[in-house]
Amino acid sequence: MGPSTTGRTAPGRATPPHAAGGDAPTVLADYSGVEEVPAVAWPLLLRERLRRRMRESDRYRWWVLWTVLAGLFAAGFTITVLAVSLPTIARDLHADPTTLTWIVTGPFLAHALGMPLLGKVGDVYGHRRVYLVGFGLFTVFTGLTALAWNAPSLIIVRTIGALEGAATGPASMALIMHAFPAEDRVKAMGWWALVGAGAPVIGLVAGGPIVDAFGWRWLFVAQVPLALSALVAAAVLLHETPRTPRVSIDVRGAVALAGATVLPLLALQLGRSQGWTGPVPGGLLALGAVFLIVFVRVERRAREPLLPLDFFRRRNFTASLLAQSLSQFAYMGGFIVSPLLMQNRFGYTVAGTSLIMLCRPLSFSLSSPVSGYVTVRVGERRAAVTGTVLVVVSMACFALAAAQESVPLVVLALLLSGLGLGASSPSLITSAANAVEPEHLGVANAAQQMVTLIGAVAGMQVLATIQAGGGGDGRFALAYLIGLAVAVPAVVAAGFVRSSARGAKLRVAHAA
Repeated sequence: MGPSTTGRTAPGRATPPHAAGGDAPTVLADYSGVEEVPAVAWPLLLRERLRRRMRESDRYRWWVLWTVLAGLFAAGFTITVLAVSLPTIARDLHADPTTLTWIVTGPFLAHALGMPLLGKVGDVYGHRRVYLVGFGLFTVFTGLTALAWNAPSLIIVRTIGALEGAATGPASMALIMHAFPAEDRVKAMGWWALVGAGAPVIGLVAGGPIVDAFGWRWLFVAQVPLALSALVAAAVLLHETPRTPRVSIDVRGAVALAGATVLPLLALQLGRSQGWTGPVPGGLLALGAVFLIVFVRVERRAREPLLPLDFFRRRNFTASLLAQSLSQFAYMGGFIVSPLLMQNRFGYTVAGTSLIMLCRPLSFSLSSPVSGYVTVRVGERRAAVTGTVLVVVSMACFALAAAQESVPLVVLALLLSGLGLGASSPSLITSAANAVEPEHLGVANAAQQMVTLIGAVAGMQVLATIQAGGGGDGRFALAYLIGLAVAVPAVVAAGFVRSSARGAKLRVAHAA
């Protein structure tokens, strides 16, 4: 009979028998020679599997587009309704309505300040990362906006949130540009323009009843779940863009460009109240010019410039930026003056004016996606020239409407301006993006959005100042004629845009 194994086992070990009754020992297994199997991170595994399957799909680029556009919609739908709700907010916070205009002005300046630098950061470290961080912080500050207790807190939170949101503009556009081949980007930009113009319209229609029923804070309460949904979709579906981590960030160039952009914008904002020849607006404009000179000198000497000046020697890049800026001057200037014309000259109510003004964003939203597909056939130049010509014609119709007190002419002008900018924007945006290398898409897109912003703010402030000046009812027509004069060079600039090679081949094949 072999030796007893009571109290021990191999390769395990036994604990001493229980004191009472000598029960069988409890055997503990010895796993000292066995490797530990790591736990499976199922959420990450499933996310990567879903992302891989989506990337392998022929429709993946469109999934990227819809995901990014969901974020664009979530961020933009409060813009218009917030401006309309300023009197309500002023009463609730016991604030001066003039002071509260900074909840619109502050985000404008924040976008101008942050876009170039954050666009470059995306080029260096990856646009997906910048998009997720920027949009996540924007969502947080959106929630904090609903908790604002006075006017300064509201302005500060809105401005910081806009600065974080400035990261998403160049990043989202770069993500789309990386997902689509150069010849198909114009189609994507058509849908981009549709959502960019349509979100504020939907926000105005849906947000107005929310403000009336529950108060202005619920605008931001409703915005948070929309933003969170878009953020989760982006985290799951978006793929990182190529990085250039060995490239340093040109901080000096970023500071100089910020000064050259923000100071003139601030001067434009203050010019209406303090006079264009006042010491503060004039000083800000002069200081902005100094920063611009410094920026050019810094970029010429920088080994890795923030915005390579060589871009401005490229015909499509410079012509597209110039056409966009000048068109926006007329488009947004008319946007500010037209409601005043309807109410002060024609006697329309706010509600009636709002309904008529919807003609323009609706026509813009309809024309922009169609233009993206038509441009593939007719070419970027023809689409851009046609669109900018329509903007010029719309300003002429506005001037005639003001002189003849014709509401139908106002409606026609609104429709033409929306159709015009909707037709030209996808072509101009795509032409500028296709003119630069993929590793510079972030900062190039930021430059586009920056000059568009400058043109829009300049148009709003200059035309509003002209309308508010002396001269009787003729000041409305004069303001529109100034917008027309600025829009004409946009047609010339659009004429310098070269159409893509693939588009030319398609047109030849179609003609054959």
